[in-house]
Amino acid sequence: MSGDHVLGDWGTSRLRLYRMRGGAVTARLQGPGIGGLADPPAAVLTGLLEQWLQEGSLEGGVILCGMAGAKGALVEAGYAPCPAGRGSWLQSRSMLTVAGLPVAVLPGLSHRGADGVPDVMRGEETQVFGATALHPELAEGEHLIALPGTHCKWVRLKDGDITGFSTWPTGELFALLSEQSTLAGPVDGGSGEFDEGFERGLARRADPVPAALFEARAARMVDGRSQAWSRGYLSGVLIGSEMSALSPQDTVVTLIGEAALVSLYERALAAMGRAVQRVDAEAAVIAGLELARRAAQGEQIA
Repeated sequence: MSGDHVLGDWGTSRLRLYRMRGGAVTARLQGPGIGGLADPPAAVLTGLLEQWLQEGSLEGGVILCGMAGAKGALVEAGYAPCPAGRGSWLQSRSMLTVAGLPVAVLPGLSHRGADGVPDVMRGEETQVFGATALHPELAEGEHLIALPGTHCKWVRLKDGDITGFSTWPTGELFALLSEQSTLAGPVDGGSGEFDEGFERGLARRADPVPAALFEARAARMVDGRSQAWSRGYLSGVLIGSEMSALSPQDTVVTLIGEAALVSLYERALAAMGRAVQRVDAEAAVIAGLELARRAAQGEQIA
C-alpha cells in the first residue's frame, strides 16, 4: 500500500485518525485525547502511525487539527485572527516530523467581539471550512453555523470567511450541574422523562439562567420529578439560553456535530421557528483537513 496520507482530529478527550487514499477513508484509528495522555504526544502519535507504517507507505504525510496545536501539546500552532478565510487560515499551519513523517498542525482561530472580549476555537474552524467545501452555497452570502459540544461555537460566515464567533460552554456546564451539583439529584424514582424536562427547560429560555436552573431541584422536591426529567430540564435551560446568539435574520442555522446533541439543538431552534441544515461532523472535518493537504501540496485554495 503506497501513496496514502493521514488526517487527524486530536481533541481534548479523543484522537481520531483517518488513513486516506484518493479522497476516500481506507482505515480508522482512535487514541487518547490531549487531556488524558500518559506519554508525550509525539510518542502516542508515533505508536499509532507505526501500525499503518507496517502495512505500507504514508508518503503523503499527516495533517492534524484540534488540540494537537495547543500550548504544551504536539506543537504550539497558535491562532489565526478573524476575519479568516481558507487561505489565511491554512498559511498559519505549523510543521514538524513524527515517526519520520512530515506532520502539519493547523492553527485555531481567535476573535475579539465589539466589546474587546477575546474568544478562541481550535478544531471547529476545520469543520466549518470543510462544510463550505461540502456545501459550496455556504461560501456565498452570510450564514450562521452552530457546532454543539462541550464548548458550543456559533460561527458567522460571510462569503466563505469566518468573520467572528462566540463560545457557549454549555456542554461543560451541563456536565458539572447534572453530575456534581444538587440540582439533578440521585436516581430514586420520580416521574417524567428527559424529553419532557427538556421541553420545560426550553420554555424558560427567556428567564435569567441562574434563577431558572433551580427548578430542576424544586420540581423533584415538590412535583416528584425524576432525575431524568431534571437532567433534561437543565439541558433545555442551557441550550435555550444559547438562542440569544440568534439575530432576526437567522432563519436557517447550519448544525455540525454528533447526531444526538444536534437533535436537541434542532428541537430548540424549531421551537423558535428556525430552519436547520445538518452537516455530518466527521465528513466536515475530513473535508477541512483535505483542504489543508491540498494547500500543503501547493494547490491554490480560495
